[in-house]
Amino acid sequence: MTDYLLLLPPIAFVIVFIFAWVQYLSLKVLSAGEVWPQEKGTTESYACGHHVSDSRRNPNYSQFFPFAFFFTIMHVVALVVATYPRGEIAAVWLGVGYLTTASVSLFILFKR
Repeated sequence: MTDYLLLLPPIAFVIVFIFAWVQYLSLKVLSAGEVWPQEKGTTESYACGHHVSDSRRNPNYSQFFPFAFFFTIMHVVALVVATYPRGEIAAVWLGVGYLTTASVSLFILFKR
């Protein structure tokens, strides 16, 4: 009975949370703490031997998003198709429909 109670998600979450909190507190005691730079110029930008002016660039993720979305869709499709029950016709049609829907969404994603 005790094993069953320990595997319940809320109880397991609380146990793991308490363990992580105790570990955090114990490691906080052992850490060196914050070190602040005392010398002038240690917080300035410096690259390849040259001092550079503080300029912030905003990266453009427009090319990254389609690939991230592609891998997300493919991983979810692989998970769903790999775990449907074998031997049932309804499950086979569900898998085929899921693959078709994923293929159409990927086609639309990369056609733009």
